[in-house]
Amino acid sequence: MVRLKSRYLLCEVNVSDRSSLLLLDDRAVATAVKAAVARTHGDYGAALCSIRFSVKYLNAHTGIVFLRCPKSCYRLIWSALPFITSIENQGQKVPCFLSCLHVGGTIRTCQKFLVRYNTQQLHRMLPKCKNEEEKLQVRKAILNCTLIRRNEEAFEDEAETGEDDEE
Repeated sequence: MVRLKSRYLLCEVNVSDRSSLLLLDDRAVATAVKAAVARTHGDYGAALCSIRFSVKYLNAHTGIVFLRCPKSCYRLIWSALPFITSIENQGQKVPCFLSCLHVGGTIRTCQKFLVRYNTQQLHRMLPKCKNEEEKLQVRKAILNCTLIRRNEEAFEDEAETGEDDEE
């Protein structure tokens, strides 16, 4: 049995108007990436990357995209990403560009990187807050980003349900 190795590209869709992100779906992003690979690397690149290429995750609110591709051709996709200038969906063109934040061997490593990246972004936002209420909201968001805190909360929830059973 042969294991097929994949690479996951964690990308961010950058747009000027954040509301236009809601127009995107995974098929539109996949079509735009495949078209960019075909333009930059020709038929060879398009054929090589279309074998097991897929969009595994798209968050239309934050613009985060996970792309899965074979290990042998992730560099072709990675090098074609800067040539995406717009994504067309249902007859509407969304002017944007994709920036690759991380390349990982598993979705889990990409998720861990995304948590660290979001925490860094929130720390950058903290000095730019105008009043104490905004600072409090950003601090609360920073605390909610950590995986350890979520595990502790799950443990506390299990402990509370265990106490109810004893009574």
